[in-house]
Amino acid sequence: MLKNYFKIGLRSLLRNKFFTAINIFGLTLGMTTCLLIMLYVQNELNYDSFNKKANQIVRVVFRGSIQGEKMKEAMVMPPVAQTFKSEYPEVLEATRLRNYGNPRITYGDKTFKENAFAYADSNFFEVFTLPFLKGNPKTALLEPNTIVISESVAKKYFGNEDPIGKVLLFKDLNTNFKITGVMREMPVNSHFHFDLFASMASFPQSREFSWMTSEYYTYLVLPKGYYYKKLEAKLPADVEKYMGSQLQKAMGMTYAQFRQKGNELGLYLQPLMDIHLHSDLNLELGPVSDIRYVYIFSIVAIFMLLIACINFMNLSTAGASKRAREVGIRKVLGSLNGQLVRQFLLESLLLTFFAFLLSIILVFWTLPFLNKLSGKNLSFNLLSNPWLLPGLLLFALVTGLLAGSYPAFFLSSFKPVTVLKGKLASMGKTVSLRSGLVIFQFFISIVLIIGTIIVHKQLSFIQNEKLGYNKEQVVIVQEAYWLGKNQEAFKQKLLQDPRVVSISSSGYLPAGKTYNNNFMIYADNNSDQLVKTLRYDVDYNYIHTLGMEMADGRNFSKSFGTDSTGIIINEETAKAFGWDKNALGHNLTRPDNDGTKFTYHVIGVVKNFHFKSFHEPISPLVMVLNNNNENLIVKTNTKDMAGLLNTMKKNWNELKGEVPFSYTFLDDRFNNSYQSEQKIGLILSIFAGVTIFVACLGLLGLATFTAEQRTKEIGIRKVLGASITSIVSLLSIDFIKLVFIAFIIATPVAWYMMNKWLQDFAYKTNISAWIFILAALLAITITIITVSFRAIRAAVVNPVNSLRSE
Repeated sequence: MLKNYFKIGLRSLLRNKFFTAINIFGLTLGMTTCLLIMLYVQNELNYDSFNKKANQIVRVVFRGSIQGEKMKEAMVMPPVAQTFKSEYPEVLEATRLRNYGNPRITYGDKTFKENAFAYADSNFFEVFTLPFLKGNPKTALLEPNTIVISESVAKKYFGNEDPIGKVLLFKDLNTNFKITGVMREMPVNSHFHFDLFASMASFPQSREFSWMTSEYYTYLVLPKGYYYKKLEAKLPADVEKYMGSQLQKAMGMTYAQFRQKGNELGLYLQPLMDIHLHSDLNLELGPVSDIRYVYIFSIVAIFMLLIACINFMNLSTAGASKRAREVGIRKVLGSLNGQLVRQFLLESLLLTFFAFLLSIILVFWTLPFLNKLSGKNLSFNLLSNPWLLPGLLLFALVTGLLAGSYPAFFLSSFKPVTVLKGKLASMGKTVSLRSGLVIFQFFISIVLIIGTIIVHKQLSFIQNEKLGYNKEQVVIVQEAYWLGKNQEAFKQKLLQDPRVVSISSSGYLPAGKTYNNNFMIYADNNSDQLVKTLRYDVDYNYIHTLGMEMADGRNFSKSFGTDSTGIIINEETAKAFGWDKNALGHNLTRPDNDGTKFTYHVIGVVKNFHFKSFHEPISPLVMVLNNNNENLIVKTNTKDMAGLLNTMKKNWNELKGEVPFSYTFLDDRFNNSYQSEQKIGLILSIFAGVTIFVACLGLLGLATFTAEQRTKEIGIRKVLGASITSIVSLLSIDFIKLVFIAFIIATPVAWYMMNKWLQDFAYKTNISAWIFILAALLAITITIITVSFRAIRAAVVNPVNSLRSE
């Protein structure tokens, strides 16, 4: 019986080659898209899951608010880990991580600059699952000046030699570290990535008992099944107990008085598995994503598959009349409904199986492109994932049943007496169902079109909005401090080049990764009016080099010896103190942790500029005159940028910079800040295009079927003088009506969804009416082109042939 089902199924599919091809192609695209998105979503949801204790680990984070200015940081104070371990029995382990920049490391005659170095507590490898190739993870970081390196670092420095016991010289720290362990490469889906972990015992500042400085990423291990919120509820007592006394010493007020003024400081817990998708904190160890994008892509995957299945249903039910007599004859000959259902389901599964095989090939072919697009390292390895093959087969089975169930039951329900007379009593209901499915397809397509347009409009808004500084043709010479005493000579050589306009020296940049210092100040000896700001350490040329404008007062100047205690504020700081246009001459005082105070006098107000993401509003900021030679900021004016960069590199090498010359462009740093939005825009564009294409395949099939059904009508109309245009319009108008209905339904849904997305931006574009009009025109134009492709072929057929065929 099964063999017979297969024979009949193959004959039926081959007999209707055009519809079979459309169904296979549509299902292939739908399944490929769904599989690719499933790989992406799985990767996003599994961040940090490689740790055996992943569900027990939480990170301690800091949140606060001072006069409405919020603080949210992933780092906390040095004593938090040990304090929590000793005071709370539910804390099984507590460990810390301290990021420490890019050291120069020497072994023998080899010197390298490393980009992923951190200090870690001795129990770090008992909390995180980072397998060792050599050494003992429990004891590797017990002693001072010990270090664990990754497999790649070991290979780079020692080749095939055993690195255990060998000593690396950290030139910047003037310290030797003995290698006590070699670990495997860190998994890609980890929220931090380091190649070298030195013992925290080597870092004296880690033993400070300051609750006013936060530079340590702190993780706790809780008992299995323990709800972390129970511990979090106990933390405010410790904050008041330990931070309160130090706050009073620094600010001159008790913790209770501090809170009475509407301020808040607190420690909170964040599950390890939430960091990648649910974190909104500053100073993360790596780029994080957003759970909303996982939801968006998951919905797109489901809808894409549904649209492909809808095509199958539409074409199968539309072609019912072709198989009606077959069903009637088979029923007369004794076939039962169940046998017919199994026959049609098998045909559906057979077609789905072909599409599934093609989709597997397409996934392998397109996965490198998706990895490049998303910045991921997704793999589709059937051997390494034992669940993958059964999961894929189940996926294909469910897809086949989803696509084929309704057509199978519909076709098997025909009454033999009715169909053998040439009538299909239920076709009216079926036409309504097909119309509803077409509306659903284009509802999804139009929502995606509108979403794509709005995402690109917001990205364009970000690119074109006035930033308050000039990011064009600004070169950032990174880590200029490696020049040492030769830095000034390097600057002077550059200034002699006519292509260079101005140079500033600072590690504080308004775009990309930058230094970040919280700066608590109050005005005119009124400690009750405490304002939280960010501080930029700048030189005399900073404001000029970046093209910022002064709203009032003046820039720092060597002509004024008192500018060492001068301060420049932005307009938002003046607003926070209620000074409006009268900020000049006021004093600002910064209390230090030990109770000492530093007073500055306001010499200027710089116009607000965007130094944060467009997701956040511009906040108070101050600039102080301070020597910071982390980077050189070089403003240029040239079309020969490549030549200028070669000159910079030559000058750098002549002055014997201890590391290779490296640079970035300020506009690139700015653009990279919105990489996730750019990727979302591009991926949405691709998926919107694929979705529309699959929907158009369905329309093409339905238009072909409609034209075949109305062959006699078209022939009569042509004989009576109908033009090709009128016939094309006749066949197109019904589909255009369906698309218009889909547009009416999609408009409020798309507006709501995209309005919610834009609310995440403090500075955003508006959702204009033209976006919806454009989406409607695009959908209707696509529909007309698709339907016309088949309608024109039907309209140009000789009416004699059409009427003879009847």
